[in-house]
Amino acid sequence: GQHLLTSTRVLDAIVKKSNIKAADTVLEVGPGTGNLTLRLLEAAQKVVAVEIDWRMADALVKRVADCGLEDRLTLIREDALKTEFPKFDLVVANIPYNISSPLIAKLVFGTWSFRSATLLLQKEFARRLLANPGDSEFNRLAVNVKLVADVEHIMDVSKRDFFPVPKVDSSVVIIRPKVDIPNVDLSEWCAFTRTCFCKKNKTLGATFKQKKKLIELMRISELMGSKDNTSTFQDDSTVIDDHEDAKDVHEIVNGADPSRLLYSVMGMTLFKEKVVGILKSSGFEDKRPSKLSVEGLLHLLSLFNQNKIYFHDKGVKGSNDAELAASFEL
Repeated sequence: GQHLLTSTRVLDAIVKKSNIKAADTVLEVGPGTGNLTLRLLEAAQKVVAVEIDWRMADALVKRVADCGLEDRLTLIREDALKTEFPKFDLVVANIPYNISSPLIAKLVFGTWSFRSATLLLQKEFARRLLANPGDSEFNRLAVNVKLVADVEHIMDVSKRDFFPVPKVDSSVVIIRPKVDIPNVDLSEWCAFTRTCFCKKNKTLGATFKQKKKLIELMRISELMGSKDNTSTFQDDSTVIDDHEDAKDVHEIVNGADPSRLLYSVMGMTLFKEKVVGILKSSGFEDKRPSKLSVEGLLHLLSLFNQNKIYFHDKGVKGSNDAELAASFEL
C-alpha cells in the first residue's frame, strides 16, 4: 500500500525546494489523500494528480473541494505508467516505491519538456540514482539518468515521517533534464549499457569475449548491415559445424535449426577479432564499466557503431519501448 508523508516540515521543504512559480502546472504522481497536493495547489496555478487507487482519489477530491481549490486540480484516475501525461512544467511527488524505476525512465526519456522533478524516493534507490563512476553503488540506472539529466540530493527523510511507517528511510532528490542531450539513439544506448553493466566490475574485455554475447551482437549487427548491404562478418560458404557453437546459436536465434544457420566459425572469429581490436586500440579492454563516465561510454559506443557493430535489435516489434522501459532496472 501507499505510505503517506505526514511531516509538515518535510512537506514544506519539498514545496520550497521545488521552486514552483505561480503560473506553473505541477504533475503529482501518487497524491494519496492530498497532504502534498494541497500545498502544491496553493503554490501553483494548476496541479495534475495521477492516482490509480479510487479510494484515495475520492478522499483527495473531497479534501480539495473542502478547501475550495477544486478548480485548480485535474485528477487522472489511471495507472501513471500507462497514461499519457498532459503538458506540465515540473513534477513534485512522493511516488510509490514500486514504480520508481519505470516512472523515472518515462519522465527523462519521454517527450515532455519540464524544468525539474522533485521526487521522494526510497533512500537506497536514491543512493543508486546519485552514484558516480567509481562509487560502489554506480550502476546502469545512474549512467542512463546521467546521459539526459542531472540529479541533486536534497534531504533524507525518516521512515517515522510516514503513515503507515515503512521499513526503510527515504530521500528527496531533484532531477533536472539537461538542455543539451548527446546525439545518440536512446534504444541503442540502453542496449549498450545493459551489455556493459551485466557484470559492472568485470573488465569490458572479459564481457565482450563471452561466446553467447558475441553471437547475439553478431546477429544484430548482421541484421542492421543487411538493411544497407554492408554485411561484413558472415561467410556464407560454410555453416557452424561445432555442436556447442551451434547449440549456443540455436538458443539465441528463436529456435532456428542450428545446422541451417549461416553463422560460420570463420565469421565468428573475424567478428570477435574486430570487437576485441576496438577495445584494445581504444584502451577500453581492461576498463570496468563501474569506473567509466558517460562520456567514455559514449565514445566506446560510437567506435562500435562506426565499425558497424550494434546492440539494439530493431527487428523486434516494440523493442524500442521495451529497451527504454528496462533501462532503469537495477
